[in-house]
Amino acid sequence: MGKIKNWIKANPKEFWILFAILILSAFLRLYKIDQYMTFLGDEGRDVIIVRRFLTELHPPLIGPGTSVGNMYLGPLYYYMMAPALLIANFSPVGPAIQIALLGVLTVLFVWFVGRSWFGKTSGLIAAGLYAISPTVITFSRSSWNPNIMPFFALLCIWSVWKVWSSSTKASEGQEKWLIVLGISFAFVLQSHYLGLLLAPTLFIFWLLSLLETRHRKQDLKKFINLSLVSFFLFLALMSPLLIFDIRHGWTNFLAIKSFLVTRDAIGLPLSVYFSKVGSTALMLFTNLIAIKTIYLGISIIFLSVILLVWVLKKRLFHSPYALIFTWLTTGVLGVAYYNGPVYDHYLEFLFPIPFLIVGIIIQFIFGGKNKILKILSVFLIGYITFISFQNNPPITDPTMQMPRTISVAKVIQEKAGNERFNLATISDLNNRDVYKYFLLIWGTKIVDTDPSSLKFTVTDQLFVVCEFPREKCDPIHDSSVWISNFGWTKIVDEWPVWGGTLFKLGHTK
Repeated sequence: MGKIKNWIKANPKEFWILFAILILSAFLRLYKIDQYMTFLGDEGRDVIIVRRFLTELHPPLIGPGTSVGNMYLGPLYYYMMAPALLIANFSPVGPAIQIALLGVLTVLFVWFVGRSWFGKTSGLIAAGLYAISPTVITFSRSSWNPNIMPFFALLCIWSVWKVWSSSTKASEGQEKWLIVLGISFAFVLQSHYLGLLLAPTLFIFWLLSLLETRHRKQDLKKFINLSLVSFFLFLALMSPLLIFDIRHGWTNFLAIKSFLVTRDAIGLPLSVYFSKVGSTALMLFTNLIAIKTIYLGISIIFLSVILLVWVLKKRLFHSPYALIFTWLTTGVLGVAYYNGPVYDHYLEFLFPIPFLIVGIIIQFIFGGKNKILKILSVFLIGYITFISFQNNPPITDPTMQMPRTISVAKVIQEKAGNERFNLATISDLNNRDVYKYFLLIWGTKIVDTDPSSLKFTVTDQLFVVCEFPREKCDPIHDSSVWISNFGWTKIVDEWPVWGGTLFKLGHTK
């Protein structure tokens, strides 16, 4: 605390600007979070699993399933969610607030890294833009496993930097960052498998650190021992997946193997690949900083290339510049190799990079003497700030996903009475889990149909939430397994609900 107080006294202006950025960051992420947060099928599934863990002491060995390849992540995110869900009395808002607070902490971390590496201006600009980025905010106010990746990816990069920067000298304690590296990379990998693309950067700079240390026997021994400790901690955190695979015939391992060797999943012709590299880089800079303004995104990429050329010309190979551009290059090249559509959350392990690079560029401009460039940079930051606020709460309308879900679930609870019932949904975006979760915590008699025990799990009433216009709803002939398991049906009643129609189905005689 003494060091922090002394820093505040020495840098009062910077402190108050940073404080304002953090307050703004918290406001944009926490403002009416129950109305703005995403609460769809994935989020409903997650809170059901974590609730079961807390109430039935049923620890999960696997995490969420991936959208491709029938693979499962590790369960670390579920364990991370558990305290927040418990503190919030099982409200899904609790884990969402946890992610929002982690998002604010990430803003602070971006400032710290930018300031430590490049200077005061760089840190404040990077943190300020990260705080107000609509894309970042969208992912920072919802409980979803990829949303922890920006913080832990940056922690990985900072950790390997501390190891690498201390490897040229005998520096006590810095190698302990290897342990932080192993733990944080486990979190990255269990938030999304594209976190694997962080591994080349981490390995390159770990190897460089090892080579720098090899002539100092005592330091080398310590470095190797701590690397082994780090590796075993990483394996320990990944071990639930191994236990699951051993119990289930290596299901996850075989799915990953199949995904990696299937040409339909990865690999592109060379010309197409280079085109996708460009589009991935443009997506990263445009969607995060330029608020999907393509020409602004192209301009920022152009300035980034100039910065990279300068780094190469100055041969700043043992510097944060080398680390950040290696991180960017390996990440973009790796994502582009995926033969499928790329979504914003695939890039979360790269999220801090564009902001740090813009911070570096502004730092250079303000450190120079060209007044025109300074004026232009002020206008640039002002424009980005303006369009960011136009796309952020409270100006934008809330999605109201969770309030809508609660509203529909209350109707189901009322119409079901105190009787047993089954549940299904007809939707493009949602599944029954979002409604099922609230019906479970309210103590209703909801029952899942089990094909191996239909006699005991099929009830006398099936509620179907159709989230399409009424004329497109045909619950009797829908292919949902939750409807087909119920058997031959007829519509007993129906009610208009928020966002669709609720049907009550019964058995035909």
